[in-house]
Amino acid sequence: MRIPSFALAAIALAALCCAPRPAAADDTLTLIAGAQQTAFFEVLEYVAEDAGFFKEQGLTVNVQFAGNPGNAAQLVASGKGDICSLALEPVIQGYEKGLRLTAFFSRDPQYEWVLATLADSPIKTLADFKGATLGEYSPGSPAELSTNATLEGAGLKKSDVTYEVIGGGAQAIAALNNHKVAGVAFPNPELAIYKSVAGLKFRYFWNPILKDIGDVGFAATPATIAAKGDALKRFSRAMAESAILIRENPQLAARYFVHGAGVKETPEAIAAETNLLTLSQDQLPGIDPNSKKIGLMGTRGLGVLTSWLNDNGLTSKVVPVSAISTDAFIAYANDFDHKALIARVKAMR
Repeated sequence: MRIPSFALAAIALAALCCAPRPAAADDTLTLIAGAQQTAFFEVLEYVAEDAGFFKEQGLTVNVQFAGNPGNAAQLVASGKGDICSLALEPVIQGYEKGLRLTAFFSRDPQYEWVLATLADSPIKTLADFKGATLGEYSPGSPAELSTNATLEGAGLKKSDVTYEVIGGGAQAIAALNNHKVAGVAFPNPELAIYKSVAGLKFRYFWNPILKDIGDVGFAATPATIAAKGDALKRFSRAMAESAILIRENPQLAARYFVHGAGVKETPEAIAAETNLLTLSQDQLPGIDPNSKKIGLMGTRGLGVLTSWLNDNGLTSKVVPVSAISTDAFIAYANDFDHKALIARVKAMR
Protein backbone atom coordinates (compact mmCIF):
# COMPACT_ATOMS: atom_id res chain seq x y z
CA MET A 1 0.00 0.00 0.00
CA ARG A 2 1.35 3.44 -0.89
CA ILE A 3 0.39 6.79 0.64
CA PRO A 4 1.33 9.51 -1.85
CA SER A 5 1.35 12.58 0.42
CA PHE A 6 4.86 13.71 1.46
CA ALA A 7 6.36 10.79 -0.44
CA LEU A 8 5.12 8.35 2.24
CA ALA A 9 5.33 4.64 1.41
CA ALA A 10 4.16 1.82 3.68
CA ILE A 11 3.34 -1.86 3.54
CA ALA A 12 2.07 -4.30 6.17
CA LEU A 13 4.30 -7.35 6.49
CA ALA A 14 4.98 -10.75 8.15
CA ALA A 15 8.02 -12.37 9.81
CA LEU A 16 10.90 -14.32 8.22
CA CYS A 17 11.24 -18.06 8.85
CA CYS A 18 8.16 -18.31 11.07
CA ALA A 19 4.38 -18.25 10.75
CA PRO A 20 2.88 -14.92 9.60
CA ARG A 21 1.93 -12.57 12.38
CA PRO A 22 0.23 -9.17 12.52
CA ALA A 23 2.58 -6.22 12.82
CA ALA A 24 2.79 -4.95 16.37
CA ALA A 25 3.67 -1.39 17.36
CA ASP A 26 7.31 -2.43 17.75
CA ASP A 27 7.27 -3.65 14.13
CA THR A 28 6.33 -0.28 12.65
CA LEU A 29 9.20 2.03 11.76
CA THR A 30 9.16 5.56 10.38
CA LEU A 31 12.24 6.33 8.30
CA ILE A 32 13.06 9.96 7.50
CA ALA A 33 15.53 10.39 4.66
CA GLY A 34 17.83 13.38 4.42
CA ALA A 35 17.81 13.40 0.61
CA GLN A 36 14.95 14.09 -1.70
CA GLN A 37 13.47 11.39 -3.91
CA THR A 38 16.26 10.95 -6.46
CA ALA A 39 17.38 8.17 -8.75
CA PHE A 40 19.77 6.65 -6.23
CA PHE A 41 19.72 7.64 -2.60
CA GLU A 42 16.86 5.55 -1.19
CA VAL A 43 17.14 2.54 -3.50
CA LEU A 44 17.73 0.13 -0.59
CA GLU A 45 14.36 0.94 0.98
CA TYR A 46 12.42 0.73 -2.28
CA VAL A 47 13.99 -2.63 -3.09
CA ALA A 48 13.28 -3.97 0.39
CA GLU A 49 9.63 -3.01 0.03
CA ASP A 50 8.93 -4.38 -3.42
CA ALA A 51 11.12 -7.48 -3.06
CA GLY A 52 9.18 -8.41 0.07
CA PHE A 53 12.18 -8.21 2.42
CA PHE A 54 10.33 -5.95 4.86
CA LYS A 55 7.39 -8.34 4.70
CA GLU A 56 9.59 -11.31 5.47
CA GLN A 57 10.97 -9.46 8.47
CA GLY A 58 7.52 -8.61 9.81
CA LEU A 59 8.04 -4.88 9.37
CA THR A 60 5.94 -1.94 8.31
CA VAL A 61 8.28 0.84 7.16
CA ASN A 62 6.98 4.33 6.38
CA VAL A 63 9.43 6.46 4.35
CA GLN A 64 9.35 10.26 4.46
CA PHE A 65 11.72 12.90 3.07
CA ALA A 66 13.06 15.83 5.10
CA GLY A 67 14.94 17.68 2.36
CA ASN A 68 18.41 17.63 3.91
CA PRO A 69 20.44 15.64 6.48
CA GLY A 70 20.14 18.26 9.22
CA ASN A 71 16.35 18.25 9.10
CA ALA A 72 16.25 14.45 9.13
CA ALA A 73 18.54 14.34 12.16
CA GLN A 74 16.46 16.87 14.09
CA LEU A 75 13.16 15.14 13.32
CA VAL A 76 14.38 11.73 14.46
CA ALA A 77 16.21 13.13 17.49
CA SER A 78 12.97 14.83 18.58
CA GLY A 79 10.99 11.60 18.30
CA LYS A 80 9.14 12.33 15.05
CA GLY A 81 10.70 9.30 13.37
CA ASP A 82 12.53 6.11 14.28
CA ILE A 83 15.34 6.03 11.71
CA CYS A 84 17.10 8.69 9.69
CA SER A 85 19.00 8.02 6.49
CA LEU A 86 21.68 10.66 6.14
CA ALA A 87 25.28 11.77 5.93
CA LEU A 88 26.77 11.51 9.42
CA GLU A 89 28.35 14.97 9.74
CA PRO A 90 25.18 16.43 11.35
CA VAL A 91 25.20 13.54 13.84
CA ILE A 92 28.84 14.13 14.79
CA GLN A 93 28.65 17.93 14.88
CA GLY A 94 25.34 17.89 16.73
CA TYR A 95 26.57 15.63 19.51
CA GLU A 96 28.04 18.37 21.69
CA LYS A 97 24.83 20.38 21.21
CA GLY A 98 22.76 17.56 22.68
CA LEU A 99 21.83 15.71 19.49
CA ARG A 100 21.89 12.02 20.30
CA LEU A 101 21.82 9.69 17.30
CA THR A 102 23.64 6.43 16.74
CA ALA A 103 24.45 5.16 13.24
CA PHE A 104 23.89 1.40 12.95
CA PHE A 105 24.09 0.46 9.24
CA SER A 106 26.35 1.90 6.54
CA ARG A 107 24.77 2.71 3.19
CA ASP A 108 27.95 3.60 1.32
CA PRO A 109 31.52 2.36 1.90
CA GLN A 110 32.95 5.55 0.35
CA TYR A 111 33.02 9.12 1.62
CA GLU A 112 29.97 10.77 0.10
CA TRP A 113 31.41 14.15 -0.83
CA VAL A 114 33.87 14.76 -3.66
CA LEU A 115 35.31 17.64 -5.67
CA ALA A 116 35.00 17.05 -9.42
CA THR A 117 35.32 18.75 -12.79
CA LEU A 118 34.27 17.60 -16.22
CA ALA A 119 36.93 15.30 -17.67
CA ASP A 120 37.82 17.80 -20.41
CA SER A 121 38.24 20.69 -17.95
CA PRO A 122 41.49 22.69 -18.09
CA ILE A 123 41.68 22.18 -14.30
CA LYS A 124 44.07 19.27 -13.82
CA THR A 125 45.57 19.93 -10.39
CA LEU A 126 44.24 21.30 -7.13
CA ALA A 127 46.27 24.48 -7.60
CA ASP A 128 44.28 25.16 -10.79
CA PHE A 129 41.15 25.75 -8.70
CA LYS A 130 42.38 29.16 -7.54
CA GLY A 131 39.71 31.73 -8.44
CA ALA A 132 37.22 29.03 -9.45
CA THR A 133 33.49 29.02 -8.80
CA LEU A 134 32.32 25.64 -7.52
CA GLY A 135 28.77 24.40 -7.61
CA GLU A 136 27.27 22.85 -4.51
CA TYR A 137 24.07 20.91 -3.93
CA SER A 138 22.67 23.04 -1.10
CA PRO A 139 23.87 26.07 0.91
CA GLY A 140 26.77 25.27 3.23
CA SER A 141 26.75 21.58 2.31
CA PRO A 142 29.22 19.22 4.03
CA ALA A 143 31.12 19.11 0.74
CA GLU A 144 32.54 22.53 1.54
CA LEU A 145 34.31 21.11 4.58
CA SER A 146 36.26 18.40 2.77
CA THR A 147 36.81 20.55 -0.33
CA ASN A 148 38.31 23.43 1.66
CA ALA A 149 40.61 21.02 3.48
CA THR A 150 41.62 19.33 0.23
CA LEU A 151 42.44 22.67 -1.42
CA GLU A 152 44.29 23.80 1.68
CA GLY A 153 46.65 20.87 1.13
CA ALA A 154 47.56 22.49 -2.20
CA GLY A 155 48.22 25.86 -0.58
CA LEU A 156 44.83 27.45 -1.35
CA LYS A 157 42.66 29.31 1.14
CA LYS A 158 38.88 29.21 1.50
CA SER A 159 38.76 32.66 -0.05
CA ASP A 160 40.45 31.35 -3.21
CA VAL A 161 37.23 29.67 -4.36
CA THR A 162 33.57 30.68 -4.45
CA TYR A 163 30.64 28.35 -3.86
CA GLU A 164 27.38 28.73 -5.76
CA VAL A 165 24.25 26.66 -5.15
CA ILE A 166 23.25 24.99 -8.42
CA GLY A 167 20.82 22.39 -7.09
CA GLY A 168 20.70 18.98 -8.68
CA GLY A 169 19.47 17.19 -11.76
CA ALA A 170 19.08 19.05 -15.04
CA GLN A 171 19.97 22.38 -13.42
CA ALA A 172 23.32 21.10 -12.21
CA ILE A 173 24.06 19.33 -15.50
CA ALA A 174 23.40 22.58 -17.38
CA ALA A 175 25.63 24.55 -15.00
CA LEU A 176 28.48 22.17 -15.73
CA ASN A 177 27.95 21.95 -19.49
CA ASN A 178 27.56 25.72 -19.82
CA HIS A 179 30.66 26.35 -17.67
CA LYS A 180 28.66 28.37 -15.18
CA VAL A 181 30.82 26.60 -12.59
CA ALA A 182 34.34 25.26 -13.01
CA GLY A 183 33.54 22.18 -10.95
CA VAL A 184 31.29 20.85 -8.24
CA ALA A 185 31.62 19.85 -4.59
CA PHE A 186 28.87 17.27 -4.66
CA PRO A 187 27.61 13.97 -3.30
CA ASN A 188 29.35 11.27 -5.31
CA PRO A 189 26.07 9.33 -5.86
CA GLU A 190 24.58 12.44 -7.49
CA LEU A 191 27.48 12.56 -9.95
CA ALA A 192 26.87 8.90 -10.75
CA ILE A 193 23.38 9.91 -11.86
CA TYR A 194 24.81 12.49 -14.26
CA LYS A 195 27.21 9.91 -15.67
CA SER A 196 24.31 7.57 -16.29
CA VAL A 197 21.60 9.89 -17.60
CA ALA A 198 23.66 12.59 -19.32
CA GLY A 199 26.84 10.76 -20.25
CA LEU A 200 29.03 13.20 -18.32
CA LYS A 201 32.59 12.18 -17.56
CA PHE A 202 34.36 13.50 -14.49
CA ARG A 203 37.81 14.11 -13.12
CA TYR A 204 37.73 13.51 -9.36
CA PHE A 205 39.74 15.16 -6.59
CA TRP A 206 39.12 13.13 -3.43
CA ASN A 207 40.03 14.24 0.04
CA PRO A 208 43.00 11.88 0.63
CA ILE A 209 42.15 11.32 4.29
CA LEU A 210 38.42 10.71 3.92
CA LYS A 211 38.06 8.96 0.55
CA ASP A 212 37.51 5.43 1.87
CA ILE A 213 35.48 6.32 4.96
CA GLY A 214 31.76 5.64 4.73
CA ASP A 215 29.89 8.62 6.16
CA VAL A 216 26.33 7.77 5.09
CA GLY A 217 24.04 5.44 6.95
CA PHE A 218 20.96 4.74 8.99
CA ALA A 219 20.81 6.15 12.52
CA ALA A 220 18.40 6.11 15.46
CA THR A 221 18.33 7.55 18.96
CA PRO A 222 19.70 5.44 21.82
CA ALA A 223 16.16 5.32 23.20
CA THR A 224 14.79 3.88 19.96
CA ILE A 225 17.65 1.36 19.78
CA ALA A 226 16.75 0.25 23.30
CA ALA A 227 12.99 0.13 22.69
CA LYS A 228 12.95 -1.15 19.11
CA GLY A 229 16.23 -2.97 18.83
CA ASP A 230 14.58 -6.16 17.59
CA ALA A 231 12.84 -4.27 14.78
CA LEU A 232 16.02 -2.41 13.90
CA LYS A 233 18.05 -5.59 13.56
CA ARG A 234 15.38 -7.01 11.23
CA PHE A 235 15.42 -3.75 9.29
CA SER A 236 19.20 -4.13 8.99
CA ARG A 237 18.80 -7.63 7.58
CA ALA A 238 16.33 -6.34 4.99
CA MET A 239 18.91 -3.71 4.00
CA ALA A 240 21.67 -6.34 3.66
CA GLU A 241 19.37 -8.48 1.50
CA SER A 242 18.45 -5.44 -0.61
CA ALA A 243 22.13 -4.66 -1.16
CA ILE A 244 22.68 -8.19 -2.48
CA LEU A 245 19.68 -8.00 -4.81
CA ILE A 246 20.91 -4.70 -6.24
CA ARG A 247 24.36 -6.22 -6.81
CA GLU A 248 23.12 -9.46 -8.39
CA ASN A 249 19.99 -8.33 -10.24
CA PRO A 250 20.27 -4.59 -10.99
CA GLN A 251 17.54 -4.68 -13.64
CA LEU A 252 14.99 -5.97 -11.14
CA ALA A 253 16.24 -3.51 -8.52
CA ALA A 254 15.78 -0.75 -11.10
CA ARG A 255 12.16 -1.78 -11.66
CA TYR A 256 11.54 -1.81 -7.91
CA PHE A 257 13.07 1.66 -7.59
CA VAL A 258 11.04 3.11 -10.46
CA HIS A 259 7.88 1.72 -8.86
CA GLY A 260 8.76 2.92 -5.37
CA ALA A 261 9.77 6.40 -6.50
CA GLY A 262 6.52 6.87 -8.39
CA VAL A 263 8.30 7.24 -11.72
CA LYS A 264 6.40 6.14 -14.83
CA GLU A 265 7.54 2.59 -15.55
CA THR A 266 8.92 2.63 -19.07
CA PRO A 267 11.69 0.55 -20.68
CA GLU A 268 13.76 3.73 -20.91
CA ALA A 269 13.36 4.55 -17.19
CA ILE A 270 14.27 1.00 -16.15
CA ALA A 271 17.25 0.90 -18.52
CA ALA A 272 18.56 4.21 -17.16
CA GLU A 273 18.22 3.09 -13.55
CA THR A 274 19.80 -0.29 -14.34
CA ASN A 275 22.76 1.50 -15.88
CA LEU A 276 23.07 3.74 -12.82
CA LEU A 277 23.00 0.85 -10.36
CA THR A 278 25.52 -1.08 -12.43
CA LEU A 279 27.88 1.90 -12.52
CA SER A 280 27.48 2.58 -8.80
CA GLN A 281 28.19 -0.75 -7.14
CA ASP A 282 31.17 0.72 -5.26
CA GLN A 283 28.78 3.20 -3.62
CA LEU A 284 26.44 0.51 -2.27
CA PRO A 285 26.97 -1.80 0.70
CA GLY A 286 26.66 -5.06 -1.26
CA ILE A 287 29.75 -4.71 -3.45
CA ASP A 288 30.90 -8.05 -1.93
CA PRO A 289 27.64 -10.04 -1.74
CA ASN A 290 29.29 -12.88 0.20
CA SER A 291 30.55 -10.61 2.97
CA LYS A 292 29.19 -11.19 6.44
CA LYS A 293 29.87 -7.52 7.24
CA ILE A 294 27.47 -5.82 4.86
CA GLY A 295 26.44 -2.56 6.52
CA LEU A 296 29.40 -2.39 8.91
CA MET A 297 29.92 1.23 9.95
CA GLY A 298 33.65 0.75 10.57
CA THR A 299 34.73 2.31 13.86
CA ARG A 300 38.32 2.92 12.73
CA GLY A 301 37.22 4.99 9.75
CA LEU A 302 34.66 6.91 11.78
CA GLY A 303 37.37 7.63 14.34
CA VAL A 304 39.42 9.26 11.57
CA LEU A 305 36.36 11.28 10.50
CA THR A 306 35.54 12.51 14.01
CA SER A 307 39.19 13.48 14.56
CA TRP A 308 39.31 15.22 11.18
CA LEU A 309 36.21 17.28 11.99
CA ASN A 310 37.80 18.32 15.27
CA ASP A 311 41.16 19.11 13.67
CA ASN A 312 39.37 21.41 11.22
CA GLY A 313 37.53 23.28 13.97
CA LEU A 314 34.11 21.78 13.29
CA THR A 315 33.74 20.31 16.77
CA SER A 316 35.22 21.62 20.04
CA LYS A 317 36.47 18.16 20.97
CA VAL A 318 36.74 14.74 19.38
CA VAL A 319 33.35 13.04 19.55
CA PRO A 320 33.77 9.44 20.73
CA VAL A 321 32.93 6.95 18.00
CA SER A 322 31.08 4.76 20.51
CA ALA A 323 28.64 7.64 21.07
CA ILE A 324 27.64 7.99 17.42
CA SER A 325 27.84 4.46 15.97
CA THR A 326 27.27 0.81 16.76
CA ASP A 327 27.80 -2.42 14.87
CA ALA A 328 25.52 -4.35 17.23
CA PHE A 329 23.06 -5.32 14.47
CA ILE A 330 25.54 -6.37 11.77
CA ALA A 331 25.94 -10.00 12.86
CA TYR A 332 22.15 -10.50 12.80
CA ALA A 333 21.79 -8.54 9.56
CA ASN A 334 24.14 -10.99 7.83
CA ASP A 335 23.08 -14.17 9.62
CA PHE A 336 21.56 -15.87 6.58
CA ASP A 337 22.78 -18.05 3.73
CA HIS A 338 24.25 -15.49 1.35
CA LYS A 339 24.82 -18.01 -1.43
CA ALA A 340 21.18 -19.13 -1.24
CA LEU A 341 19.97 -15.52 -1.35
CA ILE A 342 22.26 -14.74 -4.29
CA ALA A 343 20.75 -17.67 -6.21
CA ARG A 344 17.24 -16.61 -5.20
CA VAL A 345 17.55 -12.98 -6.27
CA LYS A 346 19.25 -13.89 -9.53
CA ALA A 347 16.20 -16.00 -10.40
CA MET A 348 13.67 -13.33 -9.43
CA ARG A 349 11.81 -11.57 -12.22
